[in-house]
Amino acid sequence: MSWSTSLRKNFVSSPAAAAALYVGTIIGLIWLGAAAIIDQLDKRAQLNDANAQLAQFSVRKRPGGGAATSTSSPGGSVFVEGPTVTVAGAALVQRLTEAVTRVGGSVLSTQVDLPAARATTSLISVVASCELEQPALQQLLYDIEAGLPFLFVDQLHVQQPLAAAESGAGRLRVLVTVSGQWQGKV
Repeated sequence: MSWSTSLRKNFVSSPAAAAALYVGTIIGLIWLGAAAIIDQLDKRAQLNDANAQLAQFSVRKRPGGGAATSTSSPGGSVFVEGPTVTVAGAALVQRLTEAVTRVGGSVLSTQVDLPAARATTSLISVVASCELEQPALQQLLYDIEAGLPFLFVDQLHVQQPLAAAESGAGRLRVLVTVSGQWQGKV
């Protein structure tokens, strides 16, 4: 007699073993179904959280009081606007200066790097030296990169004065390079 035949004979002759196998199978199926339902509920909760977070980001207000689109989208274009590259550079300096003052900082100096007359790209860069409090740095970086026109932080150097580092207070000295694309004459 083979092993499978003897196994089948024992289960047929033992109703308790068959009932235990049946109950074990039912419990396993219920467990698998419950795990699948719990997993689906978790995924739905994550999706709802992500949607709520997205809604918060889309209506979030700036510290200055206006909506995000009103302060950070001069002209509503993704490009730095201006009839000439010089005017566009000045607009970029103004945008960066407004962002720094909005978070309570002060601009110490700025330097505009304009593209050459025959350059293939129209990338305008501004290097700004400013002072601001440490919590305001994150707000400043968000304001620069989240609004319109599309601006990018190319370099960021943060330094805390030695006397302020020892006391744990004071303003940070920040050197930031921000660039944006100028569309040129339309």
